[in-house]
Amino acid sequence: MGILGFYLRKLYTLFRGEVLVLPSRIVVLLFFLVLLFLPVVTQDHYLLRILILTSIFAILAASWDLLSGFTGQMNFGHALFFGVGAYTAALLNLHVHIPPWGSIPLGGLAAVLAGLIIGIPCLRLKGTYLALTTLAFPIILMGIVFAIPGITGGELGVSGLSRLSGSRLYDYYITVVLMLGLCTIMWKITDSKTGIIFHAIREDELAVRTSGINVTRYKLLAFSLSGFFAGISGGLYAHFMRIAGPSTLEVSLSFTVVIWAVFGGIVTIYGPVGAVFILFPLLEFFRFWPEFRMLMFAVVILLILLYMPNGVLPWVRDKIEKECPRCKIRNVATRRTCRVCTAPLD
Repeated sequence: MGILGFYLRKLYTLFRGEVLVLPSRIVVLLFFLVLLFLPVVTQDHYLLRILILTSIFAILAASWDLLSGFTGQMNFGHALFFGVGAYTAALLNLHVHIPPWGSIPLGGLAAVLAGLIIGIPCLRLKGTYLALTTLAFPIILMGIVFAIPGITGGELGVSGLSRLSGSRLYDYYITVVLMLGLCTIMWKITDSKTGIIFHAIREDELAVRTSGINVTRYKLLAFSLSGFFAGISGGLYAHFMRIAGPSTLEVSLSFTVVIWAVFGGIVTIYGPVGAVFILFPLLEFFRFWPEFRMLMFAVVILLILLYMPNGVLPWVRDKIEKECPRCKIRNVATRRTCRVCTAPLD
């Protein structure tokens, strides 16, 4: 009991000193708790379905930010990774009879391969040229899908897949826990030495090269990591919907991912996740007015981008927190001095 008490006190001290000191961290904690305990309040199948799809697309949006936000490798064909993961998981499940717990990770690995295939020819491209080149890859793959309907199902896609689990509630917890875990991993990657190098490549690639860092390796790493997480989301989508079709490769999906990321705030990981949890349910809510559904959705996005150009979540965070000019530690906006170095914040 003494050892247990020691570790509990240590955990409480860490929790109080690292989580409860900033409003943004308290919000993240509440976000975790609400998602994990929501089924205790309601198990409405429609609501759970919306949150399952939201969690899947949140992984996809965060994976785009990991690549394009942090390294500056503007990817307008991110649906390729999603589609590769979905089709790989579907074909392995349907023809090789691999269950979802095996086909989904293999779909992620197939998306890593797709990331390398894209990354290698795109290493010397930047800006508009890179964006247009990445945009071409999902279109090429869609052409291949239509060319071999005997394997891919053509326009109808691959259907009849195994379910994620035996119930909607289990589906919910599988996707939500994976979303929270994978997005936390992505955030930790960006907060590590690797993330710093990603960010440096985005800001000044030439300076990174001259410092002796292998930029090519880190670019390929970014493409591979982004592809893996996007492939996992594609596999989850295929098994939840029980179909993998051309819609997983559509150009509109790629641009929707970019909208989510910009709306929430790029170079954050949590921004795109928050944006999906705002915009995807909002789009479902607008179904009551189908004629003007997309118009109202576009108006909401336009207003946010006009008045919050850096994204919704960074704007909110800047309102409730301040960054210390000396040590760069964030503090509650009401503080006069930094909680670490005591430097004045005003």
